[in-house]
Amino acid sequence: MKVLIADDHAVVRRGLRQILAEEFKTLVVCEAQNAHEVLSLVREQADWDIVVLDISMPGKSGLEVLKELKQLRPQMPVLILTTHSADQYALRVLRAGAAGYMTKESAPEHLTEAVRKVVGGERYISSSLREFLADSLCSDMEKPPHENLSDREYQVLRLIASGRAVGQIADELSLSVKTVSTYRARILEKMGMKTNSELTYYFIINKLDF
Repeated sequence: MKVLIADDHAVVRRGLRQILAEEFKTLVVCEAQNAHEVLSLVREQADWDIVVLDISMPGKSGLEVLKELKQLRPQMPVLILTTHSADQYALRVLRAGAAGYMTKESAPEHLTEAVRKVVGGERYISSSLREFLADSLCSDMEKPPHENLSDREYQVLRLIASGRAVGQIADELSLSVKTVSTYRARILEKMGMKTNSELTYYFIINKLDF
């Protein structure tokens, strides 16, 4: 089995490699620490059985990388493994084509179970994620405002709420200051807010991850 592990923390990559090596005897693992490396490896090699991808990495976000991976290799399964809770990204990544979503707090045996299922052509949905998805589908409550944002708008929202200035966000996302300002205006309009302080407060009281 050929696995590509994409995470910007070396200790996480090593831990994942060891967990998989203990379970799968015939295993080839490559590592990537940023978006550029992930996309380059997938362009150069077409025979990956699975990509284990973090959401938060330098360069493009994991969600952007996921969308590009599904364009490059539509049949290649991608398992999202992240620190972010399900209510922030699960629906977004599953809609974008991820074969599974799990948090880094999961037990090692859950990782190997997820890899087996995904490589076997199934989707991996943890019990906690199933409950969240069921609640999302069955709830009569109006969606929270941040769920009405596009993926890029949500990414900009997170950076604004973390205290970054427009210029810093522009540099980090390789966008112009004018484009980021346009995103900010759309976010404020959709969220029904007027200031960055209100966005930050919303993030805090809703316990969203920066």
